[in-house]
Amino acid sequence: MALTLSDAQRMIQAAIAHANGLHVLLSVAVCDAGGTLLAFSRMDGAIAISTVVAQGKAAASAGFGRPSGALQADSPVIQSIIATMGGRMLPARGAVPVLQNGVLVGAIGASGATAEQDEQCAQAGATAL
Repeated sequence: MALTLSDAQRMIQAAIAHANGLHVLLSVAVCDAGGTLLAFSRMDGAIAISTVVAQGKAAASAGFGRPSGALQADSPVIQSIIATMGGRMLPARGAVPVLQNGVLVGAIGASGATAEQDEQCAQAGATAL
């Protein structure tokens, strides 16, 4: 079982629709279970750094199989894993794992608004699957 490009695009569109409802501008990234980027979109006007942050949050959520905000950023173990992964993971609120039939298949991350809004948009995207 794996996420398809169509799945990822559907999740991104749902996250963006939620962001529009909140009147915020985001970047949204979907990665597979290994943390590799599958699809990405940056809303017009979203801040540039949100592109990297959304991808890092999604990679962290996929890698650990839980919301990126649930990770202890100051944990030596988490920091060691992030370093080993070349800094690709960002343990900050705004990404959630994506499960199909209870199996981790990837994650969706958002960035550009508040941490709470980012997570809400990511959850809206995950729910669309």
